[in-house]
Amino acid sequence: MAEHVALVRRPSSRMADGITTHIDRVPADSALAARQHRAYVDAISRAGWEIREVDPADDLPDCAFVEDTVVVVGGLAVLTRPGAAERRAEVAGAEAAAHALGLEVARIEAPGTLDGGDVLQVGRAVYVGRGGRTNAEGIRQLRRHAATRGRVVVPVRLHGVLHLKSAVTALPDGTFVAFDASLFDAAPFPALRLVAEEPGAHVVLLGGGTLVMAASAPRTAEMLDDLGFDVVTVDIGEFEKREGCVTCLSVLVGDDS
Repeated sequence: MAEHVALVRRPSSRMADGITTHIDRVPADSALAARQHRAYVDAISRAGWEIREVDPADDLPDCAFVEDTVVVVGGLAVLTRPGAAERRAEVAGAEAAAHALGLEVARIEAPGTLDGGDVLQVGRAVYVGRGGRTNAEGIRQLRRHAATRGRVVVPVRLHGVLHLKSAVTALPDGTFVAFDASLFDAAPFPALRLVAEEPGAHVVLLGGGTLVMAASAPRTAEMLDDLGFDVVTVDIGEFEKREGCVTCLSVLVGDDS
């Protein structure tokens, strides 16, 4: 396996039919989403990540949100059991991709549910959102799997937000960024920076001081650039209409994954 691999999945032509839970439903343009997805993938590739595509699944509207289907912890690919039953068919593609990478595979079993968007890994800590998509049994099972890789699961209660990483993510220095700390239990997070825009709470770390974030958070991008981070912005506006963010569109498998 290459040292740094990014799993991605092309958006479905039916992505406009995808699930919305906490935002108003507005029309989405699948053709524009496909162009935005290509630009997002290009940005990750330019940062040195080898792109591996999960097999397309045009019949599954939310398939581009590949992050929700697999969590990679210390070389172990934990196949999820999404909280939305209509998304569970997406996991088969992630399983095939994990095997192709030579990863050891485990899985979340019923009655557990777990969405990868609820899992934020920082060092040896694995923060897991307990909300509408991930239940207590899913957290218990992930704790057992993570322990085999020397990782500690830290549950985080969510309040009216789809996923943990919809509310908070980590910067390269180990601090955390959030827009509204009332959306989650902030107590487990040691150093929290509040940002001016909701999409500014979502970053993907590409190595060193480089991160990718949505173009819809220009003030946050400027703030992070001023702090000395290397900020890459991408337009993912069509995915944001379906509660997506930059973290949802890839699974990064690297040295510490």
